[in-house]
Order: sequence, then C-alpha cells, then structure tokens
Amino acid sequence: MTEIQKEVKTLFDAGAHVGYSRTRRHPTAAKYLFGTKDAVDVFDLERTQGLLDAARAFIVGVATSGKQVLFVGGKPESASLLKTSAESVGMPYVASRWIGGTLTNFKNIRQRIDLLLTRVRDRDSGALAKYTKRERLLIDREIDELLNRFGGLVTMNDLPAALFVVDTRHENTAVREANQLNIPVVGLSSSDCNFSEVKYPIPANDTSIRSVRFVCEEMAEAYKEGKRQGASKQKIKSEKSDIQEG
Repeated sequence: MTEIQKEVKTLFDAGAHVGYSRTRRHPTAAKYLFGTKDAVDVFDLERTQGLLDAARAFIVGVATSGKQVLFVGGKPESASLLKTSAESVGMPYVASRWIGGTLTNFKNIRQRIDLLLTRVRDRDSGALAKYTKRERLLIDREIDELLNRFGGLVTMNDLPAALFVVDTRHENTAVREANQLNIPVVGLSSSDCNFSEVKYPIPANDTSIRSVRFVCEEMAEAYKEGKRQGASKQKIKSEKSDIQEG
C-alpha cells in the first residue's frame, strides 16, 4: 500500500468521505466529489488528502512565524473536540456561539476580555470582599457570562493570522468577518458549504465525531510542527549571532 493509499484509508476509516444528501449540495462542492451513493454525496478522498496537506503546510507556516490561529467551531458535536485541540497548542478558540464583531469589532471585544480578566483577578485576590453578598453574586454571574462568551479568546491580543473553522456553513458569520479582513480561512467543509469563501478548504464530513477529531488533531499537530521549526530557526539565528559577536 502506497503512502497516499494509507492516508486515504485513514480518512475513509474516520468517515470523512460521507457528505450530505445530493439535494443539500452547494454548487461549489461538486468538484470535490467522487460521486453519489444512495442519494448521498461522497468526497474524492485523494483530493481531500491533497488539500489537507496544503492546509497543514499553511498552518505550519503560520506557527513558524509565531502568529496565532483562531480555532472556531461551536456545533455541539464538534465544540469539545475543537476546544481540546486549540488548548493543546495554546491557541484561542470559539467553541460556542460566535459573537458578531469578534473580528471586525475586535477592539470592543478585547475590552470585554480585559474586563473579564479584571473581574477574575479581583475575585481571586479578595478585592471583592468590600462588596455585599448580593453584589458579589452578581459579579460572579457576570464572570460566568463573560467566560462563556470570551473565555477562549483570553490569549488573543490582536487579530489572528488565520482561522481554522469546523463547518464553514454553520460558522458563516466568522468566515465572512475573516474574508472582510483578508484573514485566510482553513475550513473543514461538507458538501453543503460554499467553498468559494474558504482559501484552504478541507472537503470532508464536518459532523462525524471521528472525522472532526481527525482534522482538528491534524491542525493542532501542524501548529506544533511549526512551533518546533520556529524554535529551531531561532536557535540557529542566536548561535550565528553569538559567533559573529565572538
């Protein structure tokens, strides 16, 4: 079995080949399909693998340069998987409902994040002791609400260099905001998605837990690889500098 055959088999075993029914197909998905079986679209996994490799290479490049990738995917079946992958590489994420303006109005969003950090710091330091029990309860509720909305964005001090999105149709608002700001989107997209909105599409099942987990982990591993490459380049640069100074 060749390497590409092994990779395609891994995708197949993850259920990545299964799209939606033909009636739900977006016109832009047609070129990524192998065919239709029992009225359900089936992806061409050899092409999917090639596009997955391209997406990985892009993410490696982003990580090598030390920039951030924002992980986005709030569907119930993908949220915890996406959050786990993002946290494994220390990247910001949105694993709940996308708040409109998260990118296009980031200045105000960052103010909300800073408020969250201030509230948590005050609570942990005991600075809230001066308030009444009811006031502290209200502040705790505010913290919980802010955590739910913005907790995954705490490490994002500026706009990200790229988005990785699970189900670009479901997360259409995030994709539109990224496109408006010329932020490249890597998207796990099933046959009902508009592929013209995604710079680095990964045409595959975006609902199956196995498929989503596989692609999320691939993106996290790509980021880890990029960080290793970036650290190696920085080490070589530092050694050269030391030699020149010596």
